[in-house]
Amino acid sequence: MAGNGIERVGFIGLGAMGRRMAATLRRAGFELTVWNRTRSVAEAFATQHGALVADTPAQLGARVDAVVTMVTDGDAVAAVLTGPDGVAAGAPLGLLCVDCSTIGPTAARRIAGVLAQQEIAFVDAPVSGSLPGAEAGTLTIMVGGRDEDVQRARPLLDAMGELIVHVGDLGQGQMVKVISNAMAVANVVAVGESLLLAKRAGVDLDAFQRVVPGTSGASRMLDQKATPMRTHDYTPMFTLELMLKDVRLCLEEAQANGIPYGSAALGRQWLAAGKGRGLGELDYAAVIEPLEGAAGERL
Repeated sequence: MAGNGIERVGFIGLGAMGRRMAATLRRAGFELTVWNRTRSVAEAFATQHGALVADTPAQLGARVDAVVTMVTDGDAVAAVLTGPDGVAAGAPLGLLCVDCSTIGPTAARRIAGVLAQQEIAFVDAPVSGSLPGAEAGTLTIMVGGRDEDVQRARPLLDAMGELIVHVGDLGQGQMVKVISNAMAVANVVAVGESLLLAKRAGVDLDAFQRVVPGTSGASRMLDQKATPMRTHDYTPMFTLELMLKDVRLCLEEAQANGIPYGSAALGRQWLAAGKGRGLGELDYAAVIEPLEGAAGERL
């Protein structure tokens, strides 16, 4: 699948999502060089998948045709791309950077502006689909950037994702992603509250989960999070702390655009309450814990 002049790819950020995404690129035939803040993680990945390990992001940038980043936030993306020993310090003219992190549109545009001064192209391509989608290469990817840059990135995106949509100019991929996650949080809170009401009212929750998907109350959050909430199994697919960060980014954009977003603000409060209980590293289904506390009911 390697193509569009891109054969050698650098991948930065080998966390739970990143290492799965990098593996799909390797399976697609790209020559891969990796860098991770913890070098032992990069070395283990390289041994398993047949990749090279760079000493610094700058060294990685000098070796490849394109760089994919999958790190925690905007500060981390800026550090590995434009900071001291960042990718830009070693990059040739025309290098393509594809950021799959969720950092918000403001940070994406700021980083792209710095890179453009060195004639380095940037595409924002945040992903959705959690660990199973990353593992299978079936992520949904919302992409912002110039048409020509998105077309260059397409072989990389096709290797990692199934639904790839060019949603607009630079930063718009980030905008769609943070709105989408804010919608998910509003919905997951509604699922939790609904389960608690059903439980208190004596409804059979197995029956509730069977029937609601056939009604107007159906939702992906009900399908994905009702059982983890009921069993209190918060094995992380996407952590509560990361979701809280994404909702914060969305609310910042809502404020900047003068749009009230009350459901997202309420969702942020419940996520913050979960983080305050020490649940930040667990799946965001753990938001049921503060909801249960407020209701005085346990699923």
